[in-house]
Amino acid sequence: MKTPLLLQINAASAEADTLVQDTVTEETISIWELIAGGGWYIMVPLAILSVLAVYIFAERWMAIKKASKQDKDFMNRIKDYVSEGKLDAARSLCISENTPVARMIDKGVARIGKPMDDVSASIENVGKLEIYKLEKGLPVLATVAGAAPMIGFLGTVIGMIMTFHAMKISGNGVEIEALSGGIMQAMITTVAGLIIGIVAYMAYNILVVKVDKVVHGMERQSIEFIDLLEQPGI
Repeated sequence: MKTPLLLQINAASAEADTLVQDTVTEETISIWELIAGGGWYIMVPLAILSVLAVYIFAERWMAIKKASKQDKDFMNRIKDYVSEGKLDAARSLCISENTPVARMIDKGVARIGKPMDDVSASIENVGKLEIYKLEKGLPVLATVAGAAPMIGFLGTVIGMIMTFHAMKISGNGVEIEALSGGIMQAMITTVAGLIIGIVAYMAYNILVVKVDKVVHGMERQSIEFIDLLEQPGI
C-alpha cells in the first residue's frame, strides 16, 4: 500500500518541478535598455560629456605628439648657423621644423643683436603662448571628470525620490515592480557617471604628463640657446 503512495508523491513532485522549470525564463537586458532605464534627462548629458571627453583626448593627443617631434640635430645646426652668422638659414630651419621649440628659437634668432634681457623676454613670451596652445581643452576635460559623477549622483537622487514616491502612493501594498524603476535609475546613473568621470580623469592626467614633458624640453633648449648667445664672439 505504501509503494503506490510514494510513487504518486514522486510523480507529483516531478510534475511540479517541470512546471517550475517551464515558468522560469532567463531574462537579459541590453545596453540600450540600461541607458533608457537611466532616464534621458540624465543619460543625454552624460553622453554629451563622454563624446566631448573622447574628442578632446584624441585631438590633444595628436597635437601634443606632433609638438614633441623634433630633429635631434636641430640645436646643433642652430648653433652652427648662429656661430657662422647665418641667421637667415637659422630662421628658415626653425620655420621648416614648425614646433613649439622651433618657434621659440626663431623668435630668439630674430632678436639677436638686442640686449639679452629682450631676447630672453621674447623667448619666454613665445613659450607661454605655446604652453597655452598645448593645454587647450585640458580644463574642459578636467571639468568633465568632475561633472560626470555629480550628474550621475543627481540621477541617483532623482531615482530614489521616484522610489519613495511610489512607496507613498502604494500605501501598505507596495509591490517590487513599483519600486524597481526608481532603484534601477539610481544605480544606472551612478555607474554611468562614475565610469565617464574615471575615464576622463585618467585621460586628463595622461595629457598633463605629456604636456609637462614637452614643456621641459622647451625650457631645456631655450636655456641652451641663451647660453649659446652669451658665449664670447656671438
